[in-house]
Amino acid sequence: MLIRSISGVRGLTVSHLTPGAALHYARALHELLPTGVIIAGRDSRPSGEDIIQAMVDQLTRLGRTVLHCGIVPTPTVQFMVHRTEAVGGFIVTASHNPVEWNGIKFVGENSTFFPAGDCERLFELVDAENDPPDADETGIVWPERNAIQKHVISCAGLKCIDLNRIQRRNFRIVIDAVNGAGAHALPAMLESLGCEVIELNCKPDGQFTRGTEPLPENLSGLCDAVMENDADGGFAVDPDADRLAVVNEKGEPLGEEYSLVLAADGYLNEVGETEVFVTNLSTSLALDKLAESKGSSVVRSAVGEINVVNKMNELGSKLGGEGNGGVILREAHLGRDSLVAATMVLNRMSQSSEPLSEIHLSLPQFEIVKDKVNLEGIDPDELIKKACTLFDDAEKNTLDGIKFTWTDRWVHLRKSNTEPIMRIYAEGPYREDAQKLIEKVESCI
Repeated sequence: MLIRSISGVRGLTVSHLTPGAALHYARALHELLPTGVIIAGRDSRPSGEDIIQAMVDQLTRLGRTVLHCGIVPTPTVQFMVHRTEAVGGFIVTASHNPVEWNGIKFVGENSTFFPAGDCERLFELVDAENDPPDADETGIVWPERNAIQKHVISCAGLKCIDLNRIQRRNFRIVIDAVNGAGAHALPAMLESLGCEVIELNCKPDGQFTRGTEPLPENLSGLCDAVMENDADGGFAVDPDADRLAVVNEKGEPLGEEYSLVLAADGYLNEVGETEVFVTNLSTSLALDKLAESKGSSVVRSAVGEINVVNKMNELGSKLGGEGNGGVILREAHLGRDSLVAATMVLNRMSQSSEPLSEIHLSLPQFEIVKDKVNLEGIDPDELIKKACTLFDDAEKNTLDGIKFTWTDRWVHLRKSNTEPIMRIYAEGPYREDAQKLIEKVESCI
């Protein structure tokens, strides 16, 4: 199975996203990007080594110079494109998909993922199966061994944090990197912030010993480690380390929705200015209520990092993200970044003597439930059409699937960009409220 979307391409490595298939994506990327250097990186999946090597070999055959970062977080590649004269980049990763999958994310000259039009053009070029001739002069591969260090230095120097205040607190933090691309980057980031780091699943060998998404049900090991080490909190990421989830000092997952809310709260406290935050339709109302309480506001986009970024650019927003633990800070670069998110959460923790559990309770409280329906043999458009007949008393939004919204709750039904599933998310003041909304939608479809 091969899935193409605004998130790039993902497929099963034994059958669809093979090194041979990846050659076509390298050629298409070469044709699409202007002349110049391309930056490459990958997550820790064993299949990634052959895929990225095939793509790099193809690009150098076509005369490209490639800056090869090795195993690094997805946002590190975006950061490197942002801070250099590179014309684009790519990351071999399937993000939160299981290890038998891999994928390719494509980065443009502006360091963001390709917008929909560029994705369509890229896929057209792939399907054309063009085989450009060898360049007159073969390109060069430059190993970039300091990409993570450069990324860490940049995050530690963000203007919206107080580095000295964070370092004085000497927070003790457990990191669960799921043996992915953040295995070296997250510990390095926190050590630069003066933290005592306890590492869990921090070998970048692609052995995902827990569920790949940093969801509460996958973080029992992190919760236990926080308690055992009397830590101030715990941080978890997905395999390509663009998403961050937080566990408090009691070993309780806060839910990945609250990473962005904590970051936004600390940001508003630090800068003392109002802001228009941008997030997607499936993100918690907690951000809206927090923003309202501090004279700020929230604007929503369709789901997908590039959709959030495009809306941020349209509005000139400085901070945005997604409720999956993705924090996007313009000052750093326009992409979800767990290093930025961790830095901003620690900055919020440093603003108060209260433990993380109390900081969390000071924020607007909502419970979100996330479910999904397998789409094999099912027409997703028909499901959404049936769902549209529900909830006459709700505000309806059809920007991305169908979302029903009330003052203190909502339910959102949309086709996934990265898997053959229909996602059904709901939120309310209590978990039972969200669960009832999901059950009503599922009874219809």
